[in-house]
Amino acid sequence: MTAALDARPRTSALDRDTAMQLARTEYERVVALLSGLSAQDWARPTDCPDWDVRAMAAHMLGMAEMSASIRESMRQVKAAEKAGGVFIDALTELQVAERTDMSPAAIAARYTEVAPRAVKGRRRTPWFVRRSKMGAAQEINGRDEVWSLGFLIDVIMTRDPWMHRVDISRAVGVPMELTADHDGVLVDDVVREWAARHGQPFTLRLTGPAGGKWGSGGPELEFDAVEFCRALSGRGNAALQTEVPF
Repeated sequence: MTAALDARPRTSALDRDTAMQLARTEYERVVALLSGLSAQDWARPTDCPDWDVRAMAAHMLGMAEMSASIRESMRQVKAAEKAGGVFIDALTELQVAERTDMSPAAIAARYTEVAPRAVKGRRRTPWFVRRSKMGAAQEINGRDEVWSLGFLIDVIMTRDPWMHRVDISRAVGVPMELTADHDGVLVDDVVREWAARHGQPFTLRLTGPAGGKWGSGGPELEFDAVEFCRALSGRGNAALQTEVPF
């Protein structure tokens, strides 16, 4: 059983301009990745056991289409709620199922078309909507917590395609495009949230283009920056027990 619900909604630590620049660049990198996949790549398994690359890309397209249109967002939410069960599971299952008949080329082309509108849709969300609470609580680290819609829109909707870009790059065996001014900013936000969630002293060194050094005192930790984020998402090193949502 989870602990009592924390009524204070989690908000984004990123300023709006930074969050939207991260969103724009991440969508562009997903477009480049999907456009470069071979016919064989789309059937390769990913770190998400139920999804091959094609299913993962279908989910990513569904999320981008939610971001691009309020009407589409409301439609998907209502359909997922009607399906019942854990909301996020119902939502992702819906996104994949509705795109079963799309060819890989069609998924890549549609993502290319939708991505710029997804950024615009997220940017134009008014402040009073972003400050409001999400309807469903999220279980993180064994505790139910409430997110503001701003945290979902500014943070999670960029972390999600970023982590799936990691998944697809690993699945097809291609190097992931990483830069300090994009991935490094995203990783820094993840590290700061991780530190606030566990509240213990630490010294952390992350290697690679997205890496850096954080903290002082406490145990000294060193990881590849991408592998560190994979671990926090539940995909890697179980020694990092504090979860951060992606």
